[in-house]
Amino acid sequence: MTAPPRRVTQRDIARLAGVSQATVSLVLNNRTDAEVRIAPETRDRVLRVIAETGYAADPVARRLAARFNRIIGVFTYEPAFPSGSRDFFHPFLLGIEEYAERVGCDLLLFTSAPVVDGRRRIFHQDNRLRLADGCILLGREIDGSELHRLNRDGFPYVAVGRRDDAGGPVPYVGADYATAVARLVELAVQRGHRRLTYVSMGMNAESSEDRRRGFVAAATTAASARQVSTVAGEADASLDDLLADGTTAAFVEDFATAVALESAARRRGLTVPGDLSIVTLGDPTVPVPTDIAFTGFLIPREEMGRQAVEVLTGVIDGSAVGLQQRLLPCELVEGNTLGAPDPAVHRR
Repeated sequence: MTAPPRRVTQRDIARLAGVSQATVSLVLNNRTDAEVRIAPETRDRVLRVIAETGYAADPVARRLAARFNRIIGVFTYEPAFPSGSRDFFHPFLLGIEEYAERVGCDLLLFTSAPVVDGRRRIFHQDNRLRLADGCILLGREIDGSELHRLNRDGFPYVAVGRRDDAGGPVPYVGADYATAVARLVELAVQRGHRRLTYVSMGMNAESSEDRRRGFVAAATTAASARQVSTVAGEADASLDDLLADGTTAAFVEDFATAVALESAARRRGLTVPGDLSIVTLGDPTVPVPTDIAFTGFLIPREEMGRQAVEVLTGVIDGSAVGLQQRLLPCELVEGNTLGAPDPAVHRR
């Protein structure tokens, strides 16, 4: 199926007309006051490109331009720019930037927040939250008390990722982890696996809870399904436990742990998926070098970023109808690490 044509943006108009994006915005808003001096030939050139490309200003951008600063805040509970090309947050930020540009908004990254007890905090003595019309929150774990205060104060915000109520419902755009994990468990059972283990990192974040919920709901048809916790650096001990239990398929919450388990198995002369199937439950949160194509799923991170801005602009301008909570489907990845269990290996 042919993909729909990409929408022409103000950035495209600026590039084609050879002017700044700010100049395009001024022309679109018909600014002709004395403080804004745009040469007639420049204005004509911009208008000509607009006509040639068929550009139409996004209606959301028009509503925001009429009443707001058109500044969207972004707050990350973890560093937004760590080293490594496979940074977990990068696709979220790409999606946020893309939709913000579409609706003519600037992004303000809040970087002055202090770290308290190992975590960044939105609210502090010199917080600049009110410089923005609203804020997008990013983080694997988001402080419930801060969500409570945002709800109490009525400040527009949207969380990236499902969040539990905090003094009221929380607007969010998240990934449907429960359904994705359940589908992977069902696939394993269809291939003959009966002894399944969920390998958890022991986190209490909503994303972890959703994964575990999906596993438990779908594993009822297996002869044995259990959950264990592990920590980084204990791959050999975890592998010993899986082998002693007779587990044929391990569902690993953390990608780096899955890579470490596969490496530990290979060091012992075992094969994946011949001796043990390993299924990953999401994208790497830190750069992890591996040539293995793991069976699992991809999180729609860019789309989550885009839709978070879409939801937030609706909350800001009042066009959103009802509470905005969206869960987006994850894309399953077939990979090479889920096979049928070998009865000669797994006799009990």
